[in-house]
Amino acid sequence: MIKRSMLLPLLLAAGVAQAAQQLAEAAPQAAALTAAALPATEKVDVAKGQQIATTVCAACHAPDGNSQIPANPKLAAQHPAYLYKQLKNFKAEGGKQPERVSPVMNGMVAALSDEDMKNVAAYYASQAVKGDTAKNQETIMLGQKLYRAGDAAKGLPACAACHGPAGSGIPAQFPRVGGQFAEYTEAQLKAFRDGTRANDPNKMMRAVALKMTDAEIKAVADYMAGLR
Repeated sequence: MIKRSMLLPLLLAAGVAQAAQQLAEAAPQAAALTAAALPATEKVDVAKGQQIATTVCAACHAPDGNSQIPANPKLAAQHPAYLYKQLKNFKAEGGKQPERVSPVMNGMVAALSDEDMKNVAAYYASQAVKGDTAKNQETIMLGQKLYRAGDAAKGLPACAACHGPAGSGIPAQFPRVGGQFAEYTEAQLKAFRDGTRANDPNKMMRAVALKMTDAEIKAVADYMAGLR
């Protein structure tokens, strides 16, 4: 009989192998889906992006992208392609409802040009993130297991498969989640689960979140806050 102390390391090792396989399968598809969202590097003006960040975005996300408000995500060191895509998704165009609905953000991006969004995304990506910390020691092992190994019994993949062992994500494909506020991550996972957020390529995050309970979401969100 395998001792309890040995069981988690074995599960995590299996999870890493599963994560690598899932990542290899998902990466080509994700790259194709996000290629159109990549900022044109040669046109990016970080100085102009900083001006927008300090005058338009700072109240909620701080001038350097290290928000002090758990409801508002940290943007520092986030992949520029991901930030640009989110800004595009918040912007209503052609009289249509934006792909990502937020009364605050929809208004904030309304006056931003495509060039503005690329510039501010590049600026925030260039900043150093001041990560949050995991706070609930009672759920840290559950959060670690879900993040690194998932739950094969219900077809829940490891978060590390797309977001990496340290939560740094994969540029142009999957966002950085390490060090993010647990409260924000929890809210987004629940939004994906109930469909109020639906801007994930091929419903990838919605399919994952549907398999998670409130307790699992809270545990993994707290664990991710402490990743570096």
